[in-house]
This record gives sequence, structure tokens and C-alpha cells, in this order.
Amino acid sequence: MTAWHDDTVRAAFPALALVDEGVARLYADAPGGTQVCGRTIERMREAMVDHCANEGGVFRTSRATDDWMTRVHAAAAEFFNADADEVVFGLNTTSLVFHFSRMMARTWQPGDNILVTRMDHDSNIGPWMLAAAERGVDVRFLDFDPLTFRYRYDTLGTLVDARTRLIACNHASNFLGTINDVQAIVSAGRAVGAMTVVDAVQSAAHMALDARAIGCDILSTSPYKYFGPHAGVMYVRRDFADALVPPLKVRPSPMTMPHRHAPGTPSFEAQLGTYGCFEHVAWLGEQMGGAAVGSSLRDRMVAGFAAATVHETALSCRFLAGVAALPHVTVHGITDPAQVHDRVPTFSFSVRNVAPQAVAERFAARNQYVWAGSFYAMEAAMRLGVWDSGVVRFGLAHYNTAAEVDALLETLDGLR
Repeated sequence: MTAWHDDTVRAAFPALALVDEGVARLYADAPGGTQVCGRTIERMREAMVDHCANEGGVFRTSRATDDWMTRVHAAAAEFFNADADEVVFGLNTTSLVFHFSRMMARTWQPGDNILVTRMDHDSNIGPWMLAAAERGVDVRFLDFDPLTFRYRYDTLGTLVDARTRLIACNHASNFLGTINDVQAIVSAGRAVGAMTVVDAVQSAAHMALDARAIGCDILSTSPYKYFGPHAGVMYVRRDFADALVPPLKVRPSPMTMPHRHAPGTPSFEAQLGTYGCFEHVAWLGEQMGGAAVGSSLRDRMVAGFAAATVHETALSCRFLAGVAALPHVTVHGITDPAQVHDRVPTFSFSVRNVAPQAVAERFAARNQYVWAGSFYAMEAAMRLGVWDSGVVRFGLAHYNTAAEVDALLETLDGLR
């Protein structure tokens, strides 16, 4: 691994050079959507200018589209550590989850149960609850400890039984930042033959994913959360995908993957834009992670994420050390610097006697971009008693700097 260079990394993101009335923008809104890397923008322009055509034709631009679909799915497979025919693109993660829930719930019967969690974004709760209600199936919840901000893994033995048909959980929380032991949860589901779905939307920007190691049936991500376009990309285990018959598709659409479970004509520009995300992380692996230029895309991406993790961990420790000196700020999540590796750099917090929206407006006045609300993490917010009030949320990415963390802390300090 080589030295980290903020200027080199930031130059890869065109938006980071923008200023407003002489004031630079400080993007601390990554959990809601990261800034887009230049490689994504270039690839999307290429799709819409150089070969703007539907797939399946005999002419040059259509053949280019076909070729790029193959290349993109192969690259996404390396991103997931899977095979190309286990990759599904869609409009967004929520739409894809709703799409698959229609097929997965067909065999559920009254007396069955499903297990969702108190920590997830509602896109990995709401669709399953609706499907369960339609099928007369019980919904159970895996809780988290409001003091440690970790799942209550000790309760899995009583929550999962022979009638459990689905377990859905998240890899990292978009509210608490906790990185979860999803392999343990998935293993509990596989032991009873339950379908398993992991939401990796929040983790995908911060670590290399390994669908095979996790062992789930579905792993969902959103490229706009890892430097790319608005889209959804899923790993769907081959045997599991084959068992979802009949698929929800129009009759002329091929039965082969990736078409069988892709709901309609894809956004080719979003697919190429996602390819640009993979290129960016691979470049990061070459520049900062010590990966050889000629090594596999997977190896370069793993090295890129490893280098980013070191940088983001330092930023997280800097923030946690600074916020510990601010008694008017309460962080809802892991704050012990010794446990920083158990979280992503997503921080939700409350400021004493100041409404979250007012806090966000104070930051916005300084051209610092943060979120206020509950961020669709309805169950987590209710569990912590902040559903009505909401919280403030910072989210850092590898393009953020120590100076930006200090600037955020300075604004927070001014809210005493």
C-alpha cells in the first residue's frame, strides 16, 4: 500500500472543484448518495453518444451495446465475487426488492414466518411486510441493542425456526453506521432452508463485497451510493434465480440471464456508468493500494477498497475524537475509537435543544452539506425514540479530507 494523496483522489471527482460565491462545497452527504467519479461521467457520455442504441441489432451501435452489456455484467460479477449470470440491473434497489418479493412470496403459507430487522432501511423491510400480509405470514423482527448498536445475535435461535421462509438484514446501517455479521444471520437462515437477502447499499462504498463468502441468495447495492449513477445492481445466486419460475417478465424477453430477471429494457448508460465506478475503485487500488496494473479487476478493486478503508478510518477517528469534546452532541452509534473498524463513516447524532433541520440549515449556510431526518430507517429511528424528531447525519467517503472533518466539527462546536 502506498501513501494516500488527497489531491489525486479529489481530482477524480469533478464536483469537488465547484465553489459557490467563493466558498468551496463540503460534501458530507455520502450516505444519501456519493459524488460521481469522472470515469462514470465519461462512460455514460460514451453510452449516450458513441453507441446510443437498443440491444440485439445487427448494426454497429447495437452491437456495441451488446458488447458493453457483457463487459459490464462481467465487471459487476468481479465486484460481487460472483459469476456474470448472477448479476441483475434495475431501476434502483427498492424497485428490485419489490420485483423479487413478488416471486419469492409465492410459496409462503399461513403459519410461516419471515424475519426482518429493526436496523434496516425500509426498502429491505416494507416490501417483505407487504408480501407477508398478502400471504398471511407472520413478521418477526431481529432487534439491536440500543447501547452497543449491534444486532441481538443471541435471539436468532428463538426467532428462526422450521417455518421461517425469509431472512432480510443489512450489511451496514445507513442510520447507525454499524457493520453487521451478516454471515452469522445468513447461516441461521440457510440452516432452516430460508431465503436470505442482504442489503449492502451502505457498505458497498466502503469495503469489498464477497457474495460467495456471505452465502446469501440476494445481495443488493445502489451505484449512486458508490460514486455512480442512479440504478440498482443485485447479486442473485444462480440456483436461487433458476428456482424463481415463472419469472416476472414479458413473454418475448429471453429466459436466459441477465434478461430473465431484469424488469424491462435496462438503462444502458447507467450500466456503463456503473462500469466507471468499478474502474475508479480499481484505479484507486493501483494508485494507493499497491495493486499491479495488470492484475485482475477484482484484485485491483479489493486493493482500492483497502486503501480507502485506511483513509476513512482515520477520518472517523478524527471525527469521534472531536465530537467527544462536544457535550451538546449525542451520537447514535458506535463511538469508541477502538471499535471504529466495526462501523462505516456514517454518523447520526442529535444536538441538544436544536432541531435537526435547523442544524442542517446551519451547516448549509456554510456550504457544508449534511442530512436531517430518519433516512427511511423507520424501525431504527423508532427503536431509539427519534422517529418524530429525526437526527442529523454526516457521511464521509474516501474523497473527504481531515480538514473537512475539522470544518464540520467547528460548525458543530458553534452550536453549543
